[in-house]
Formats: sequence, structure tokens, C-alpha cells
Amino acid sequence: MSLSQWLARLGDWLRDHGAIVRRVQWVVILLYAALLLIPASMPLPDDSARIFNNLTIFAQFVFWGIWWPFVLLSMVLFGRLWCGVLCPEGALSEWAAKHGKGWPIPRWMRWKGWSFVAFACTTIYGQMISVYQYPKPVLLVLGGSTVAAIAVGFAFTRGKRAWCRHLCPVNGVFALLSKLAPMHYRVDTQAWQSASSSVIRIQSVDCAPLQPLRHMQGASGCHMCGRCSGHRSAITLSPRPWGQEVVELAASDSDRWQSALILFGLLGIAIGAFHWNASPWFIDIKQTLASWLAERNILGPLDDSAPWWLLTHYPQLNDTFTWLDGGVLIGYILTTALVMGGMLSLLLALTVGSCGRWSEARFHHLAQSLIPIAGCGVFLGLSALTVTLLKAEGVALGWVGPLRLGLLLVTNLWSLRLGWRIISAWGRRRWLGVFPLLLALTWVDLAWWLLFCHWS
Repeated sequence: MSLSQWLARLGDWLRDHGAIVRRVQWVVILLYAALLLIPASMPLPDDSARIFNNLTIFAQFVFWGIWWPFVLLSMVLFGRLWCGVLCPEGALSEWAAKHGKGWPIPRWMRWKGWSFVAFACTTIYGQMISVYQYPKPVLLVLGGSTVAAIAVGFAFTRGKRAWCRHLCPVNGVFALLSKLAPMHYRVDTQAWQSASSSVIRIQSVDCAPLQPLRHMQGASGCHMCGRCSGHRSAITLSPRPWGQEVVELAASDSDRWQSALILFGLLGIAIGAFHWNASPWFIDIKQTLASWLAERNILGPLDDSAPWWLLTHYPQLNDTFTWLDGGVLIGYILTTALVMGGMLSLLLALTVGSCGRWSEARFHHLAQSLIPIAGCGVFLGLSALTVTLLKAEGVALGWVGPLRLGLLLVTNLWSLRLGWRIISAWGRRRWLGVFPLLLALTWVDLAWWLLFCHWS
């Protein structure tokens, strides 16, 4: 059996076994709820707590050490299969929409900037309350997002996933990464038209993420649930070259908000969030400002009594944030985003300018070539907690450094290849554009060298 035939059968299996998929979704929901609620009601673990003798540490390892890093990886490998088959938020939002008000999606919800804004706010807020370290912040951030998903589902549409399509904090990230996937639901327009001329009535497809099936070309919005497989004998789960969507389709569907999410979000805010805790610059800035305030008897910013849901506050573990800590943290992350994103924007603009006429559309298209290295960075940042927890278990981790280097090397080459294919289509002086593109990749690599080599 060829790969194309195997994938087509897989798509049909998902379509024909929706009841099994829904049962799996409810199992995931129950596990998700247990890992959110139980640790939040337990005492904080002491220094002797480990992954396999303490539920709080186990939940921390599952969420941030396995769940999120490998969900991101699954987007690159399988598209948004997680969203359509396993995601608890998506399943609950769709379930609520089947029993809710069914109001139409309002205009404000359709704003394209929500993906960037939601990602930025969630990432920064999570750092303020130490979401990677403590169970109550996990309950607040992930649980709050789930409650919002249910509320939006209950209010808007009938049985659809308005939350997933418009407001989910990671929708934009998933949409970008799934453009790299080597599979998608391919629509045969000729077969669709032939079916349309048939006198036989064809039942419509219940597409939860509200995709325009007839004109669907890429995988960025598709949840890979299989419900449309075989529809009108025109839609089939099919293989495709890695990154084909970035090179071919992104020329027309990329925009400024996607570029902002790549350059200032994944390669800016996310790097700042992973950096600050290890950065000597953060410590120097904070100490300098604290000394300046103390000398002038301005003690309000040095107060550390903020509630845990606003700033980290666990005095029993000697882990509390002052108002100054919170302000410097936010400033550090935003400054990192501006420096990283600004420099990358300049280098990409130089690439576009070097290869012919300037075009904003070309700039946004070229920015998509950085998706592989951007996704790799978030994976490495999240998996750093995996490494920390495994180190506490006594696991030998000599392979981690070479693996990180290997992943960065592969995604650098992947981004460079995508960029080369994009600028090659412009047809003029393409070799000149390679140099600023290489500098852009080096700029990103420098950020990870600081974290994993220079500061470690």
C-alpha cells in the first residue's frame, strides 16, 4: 500500500469512527481536569519531591515537560491533528456550542490580531505568576482558558469552534507550524464540480473550525478531524512536501499579524520569557533600580505582598516577586521582543530589497521562512523544564547539548532552504538576498547560545 493510499484510509477511518474519537476526547478531558484540579488543592511539594512520588511535580512534568513541547512537534509532523482529535478545550467548546445560544460570531471576534495579542498576554502573564513552577497558576492560566473556551462556545455558533478559530491563545502558533506538515486534506476542485452537477443530494459536512471546504488549500486552519474525508469524492488526506504551504500558498495568505507573531512573538516575546530567569542582564537591571529606589527612600516598588494571581508570591518557599520584579520582567520581555523582532524585520527587509523591488507582501511571505527555527526555539525553551526535572531524577543528560545543537542546525537549514525557494521565485539577484537572511538566522542562534551555553 502506498503512502497516499494509507493516508486516505486513515482519513476515512477518522470520519467513520467519530464516536471513538469523541470517547478519546472525554478521556483526555478527564485526565486534563485531574492534572489541573488535584495539584492545585494539595500542599506545595518540598525539596524531596520527585516526578514519581509527588502528583504536583508529575503534573508539572506532564504539562510543561511532555504535553506542550510535543503538541508543538505534532503540528509539524501531523498538522493540527491534536486540535481535531485530542484537544480538551476544542472538544469542550464544541460540546458547549451544541447546547448553547447559537449567536452569530461578532465582528470584534473576527479581528486577525487576536492570535498575536492572546499569545503575548498569556506568555507574559504566565511568567509573572510562574506558571511553569506552581499548580495554582497552571489552574488559573490553563483552566481560565478552558472556561473561556466553554463560554465562547456556549454563546456563539451552533456546534462549531469559534474559540479555536478566533481567540485560542495558541491558534496562531498552531496555524503557522502546521504549514510545515507533510500531510493535508487535499481538495480536488474538478471532482467537487462534478459532484455538484449530480442530481443526488449530498449531505453537508459538520466542519467545527469553520473552514471553507470547497476552497481549502492549506492545513493551517484545518483540525484534521477527518469529518470531510471523501466528501463529494473530492477531499482526501494526502501527502505533500515538507513546507510546501510556506513556499506556495503563503505568498497570498500571509499578513502582518502572522509576521508579528513570528518575528515579535515566537522569536521575541517567547525568547524573552525563556531568557529572563537565566539572564545576568535582568539581575543587573533589577539590582541597579532597587539601589536607586532605596537611596531615595522610594520603597513602594520593593514591596512583595502582591497576591499570587498577580505576581509570584510563595514566601514559604522564599519565592516572591516585588512590584519592581514584575515591572522589570515585563520590560525585559518586551525589550527582548523589540530588539529581536526589530533586527529580524530589518534583515528580512534587506533581503527583499536586495532581490528586486520592495513589496510588503514579499516581506510577509519571507517571514514565513523563519517558522521552522521559531518553532524549534519554543520547543527547546519548553523542553528546558523537561531537562531540569529529569536532572533532578538523576537521569544522565549528556545527550541534551548535542540534540539541541542538532535541532537548531536542522531548522536553520530548513529555514534557509524555504527562504531560498521563496526569493528564487522573485527572479532577480537572489544570491544577494541570502546574506541578510543568513544574518537573521545567526541573530536567532545567538539568543539560544546565550541561554544554553554562555549563561548556563
